Amino acid sequence: MKLKVILAALCAAVSLQAADRPNILLIVSEDNGQEIACYGDKNVKTPHIDSLAKDGMLFENGYVTQSVCSPSRGTIFTGLYPHQNGQIGLATHKYAMFKKWPTTYSVMQKAGYHTGLLGKTHVNPADAVEDFVDFRAIKNSNFAKKNLAAYAEKSAEFFKAAGEKPFFLTVNYPDAHHPLQNQVQGRPAKPLTPDQVGTIPYIGKANERMHEIVTAYYNCMMRLDDCIGELLVELEKSGKMENTIVIYIGDHGAQLPRGKIFATEAGMKVPYIVKWPKKVKAGVRSENLVSTIDLMPTFCDLAGVETPKDLPGKSLVPMITGQTKEWRKYLVCERNCDAINLYFPQRALRDERYKIIWSPLVAEGEKDRGAVDYITQSKWKKCSYTEEEMKALPDNLKKVYQTWLTPPEYQIYDLKNDEWEFHNLAGKPEVKDVEVRLKKALQAWMKETDDWAATPAKLKQLTDEHQSVRDATKGKFPKDGWKYLEYLHPEK
Repeated sequence: MKLKVILAALCAAVSLQAADRPNILLIVSEDNGQEIACYGDKNVKTPHIDSLAKDGMLFENGYVTQSVCSPSRGTIFTGLYPHQNGQIGLATHKYAMFKKWPTTYSVMQKAGYHTGLLGKTHVNPADAVEDFVDFRAIKNSNFAKKNLAAYAEKSAEFFKAAGEKPFFLTVNYPDAHHPLQNQVQGRPAKPLTPDQVGTIPYIGKANERMHEIVTAYYNCMMRLDDCIGELLVELEKSGKMENTIVIYIGDHGAQLPRGKIFATEAGMKVPYIVKWPKKVKAGVRSENLVSTIDLMPTFCDLAGVETPKDLPGKSLVPMITGQTKEWRKYLVCERNCDAINLYFPQRALRDERYKIIWSPLVAEGEKDRGAVDYITQSKWKKCSYTEEEMKALPDNLKKVYQTWLTPPEYQIYDLKNDEWEFHNLAGKPEVKDVEVRLKKALQAWMKETDDWAATPAKLKQLTDEHQSVRDATKGKFPKDGWKYLEYLHPEK
């Protein structure tokens, strides 16, 4: 009899614990940085995203691990840096993970969560994620931004299908990915015009054509905000808002000059907002250095399950709930392959004030192929300056863009006084000690995370493979897959 009572008590405790576990809603937008009103951008109104920040915690310093889609999402799914999991470039260009790692979906489904995914997966192999999704909808990228109401409608179906189980849902929106449309199917209702829009600081003063591009970008942000508002309405109508933690991030910066694919602040720094009713104090702005490597540990913590071994990130839960003020001293981002013609590995590390960018191929006389493509290829004209337009820029901007096009091996920036990296301080006497310290910290991180970029032989092997494939395929990708999966980390 006593045994039955004990078992009943244990079952009740487990049920109570399961009931207390929060639902998790992860909202991911495409190709946008912090160009949002609650981040101080006066060019645009984003009331729905602003409401998340007003009711939750906004991180001033939120980062992705690599500023292109597949590597960024690979980290969100696995909690590993791209150089660790293998997804170092776009899935559409046949880059892939070294193996089927544990993902947010496999872990959360095993933990008893009802799992859902709206929008693209965009990693290889896709089934490492897809096999653990209970509710799948809108599988395409939808860059045309058609039928955007479906995201909220399908989310409402998911909320209902979850029943009494806790849920884990990721909603991936297509804005502000190219093409940058001023209006699609009446969204936004009143598009901005160029005379209503100022500059984006990291681009600098724009010419007329670039200013029209920037205007279209802000209209994408208004359309994104509209869609997020519809999603939040459906969450509220489901009756599950109070026990749901909502996290909103961008997958990387905008596809604009010095943005997407680069190891710049404009490429790596994204909106990162957390709302958790009665758990996270409302209206808090944090300067802590947070990354998408922290999402997997956070989700495991929220679900009350063991975090996969050797993840480099940290659970946000103790920090966002005020249990600790301790956080990381350094944050690191990387750049690898992206697509074959954009191959230009870099590593970037920052502390609370200073940042270092290392470009290891510069010693071989290598220009940044990504920047070269941005300004010379016709397909990029809708997002960047051309060579001729760069020549017409003011002298101070010419120097900035020349550094972008032909970076030195090391760059050092004082982000407190130069947020968008206009003035490279590397080699300057006044930052000598800072430069030495950051180089040591970067080297320590590469050793700790087993980064192949720190091994000259492996870096050369990857560089040679890219050159060989580029020559053989005229800038496409290998039909039989990349060989780096066999030699960068053969132990995996």
